Amino acid sequence: MVINRLKTTSIATALLLVALLAGVQANAADNPARILVSGEGSSEVAPDMALLQLTVTREADTARAALDANSAAMAEVLAAMQQLGIAKRDLQTSNFSIQPRYHHPRPEPSGERKPPQITGYVVRNSLAVRVRDISRVGEILDQSVTLGVNEGGQISFTNADPAEVIKQARISAVRDARDKASTLAVAAGVKLGDVMEISEQSYRPGPMPVARAEMMMARSANDAVPVATGENSYRVTVQMSFAIDQ
Repeated sequence: MVINRLKTTSIATALLLVALLAGVQANAADNPARILVSGEGSSEVAPDMALLQLTVTREADTARAALDANSAAMAEVLAAMQQLGIAKRDLQTSNFSIQPRYHHPRPEPSGERKPPQITGYVVRNSLAVRVRDISRVGEILDQSVTLGVNEGGQISFTNADPAEVIKQARISAVRDARDKASTLAVAAGVKLGDVMEISEQSYRPGPMPVARAEMMMARSANDAVPVATGENSYRVTVQMSFAIDQ
């Protein structure tokens, strides 16, 4: 009886060891050794399109009067934009508001506070303008201010079709990641295998270099309003996984 029990225990232990070894091998097959790296790439290009935000603000004693004054000024701005060659599809009202203007009376000696009184109205109407001919940005800004734009004026420069620039940044990022993986493999004394996984994250243009901005400012000296366009930098980051050949 004792011998049979010992044999049974030995067999069970052997089976457990076999199962554990099989699990280790299966886990190694499912999770092979690999090298994880990230790569970065960027590509610069001069912008070929500008986005302007122009705002007309008018104040009057009544909402009607403020609205009429604002509408008249914005109508002139819209007409001027089209005369300057801006297509209707590149003009869009982005914000419109009518706000009362309040007067807050000082507290009475007794501490009593009277409610605020409406003394007038402010009407704001913003126009988003897409300028496809960057050389005319200064002229457009000058004309818009002349016709009544008195608030806003934000400018951002972009590219109508940055696909090719992003492609170059993507290629540079992958090359950077592969170079890093090769360096790590050599340092570790292993052989770099196939790509197992790859993912990317793209970034829109960042701040323009100052040197480029100064050069573009000099080029724009003849414009009504000097404008520095600079360069747009498109960046791509990739995460890559490489197998380690055993």
